[in-house]
Amino acid sequence: MSAVSDARTPLKGRSLRPVPMLIFGSRWLQLPLYVGLIIAQGVYVVLFLKELWHLFAHSFDFSEQQIMLAVLGLIDVVMISNLLVMVIVGGYETFVSRLNLQGHPDEPEWLSHVNASVLKIKLAMAIIGISSIHLLRTFIEAGALSSGKGNYTETGVMWQTIIHCVFILSAIGIAIVDKLSNDSIEGAKQQVGH
Repeated sequence: MSAVSDARTPLKGRSLRPVPMLIFGSRWLQLPLYVGLIIAQGVYVVLFLKELWHLFAHSFDFSEQQIMLAVLGLIDVVMISNLLVMVIVGGYETFVSRLNLQGHPDEPEWLSHVNASVLKIKLAMAIIGISSIHLLRTFIEAGALSSGKGNYTETGVMWQTIIHCVFILSAIGIAIVDKLSNDSIEGAKQQVGH
């Protein structure tokens, strides 16, 4: 066995020197951040229930458009909650400590191959989904622009559309950079193997 492979072999129970131990242990400072996100998700559950009750209480009073907007609001809350789950579970697994969920019936499918790169792409896609819901709500309410009773201006709708397109272009850019990075890593592995 070469010296390089010996250096990469994990040693169970091996203690680190004080400075590397401090640096590696500093990852646990993120724990309160993830707990805070769990609390934020609880707030979103309360918001969802409040919005659902509001929809139910006014189901006979609302027009079809108002019901559609309320349902889009519920979908928006669910998508943000999904984003929170991805950040909490994926971020903790990637940056703090393993969750050891292998074999658990509820283990998320994506968690087995999550890393910082995969998490970035999933987050970008979730942000695009959330932005799409907001843009759809804007377009539904944009019909009231001509009457002056709407919540949006033409400039506001334009900027929201531009920002959504920037999100899409950013996600495409992240995916391209990730693919190029993975291809170069694969190429380097193949060169070392020969």
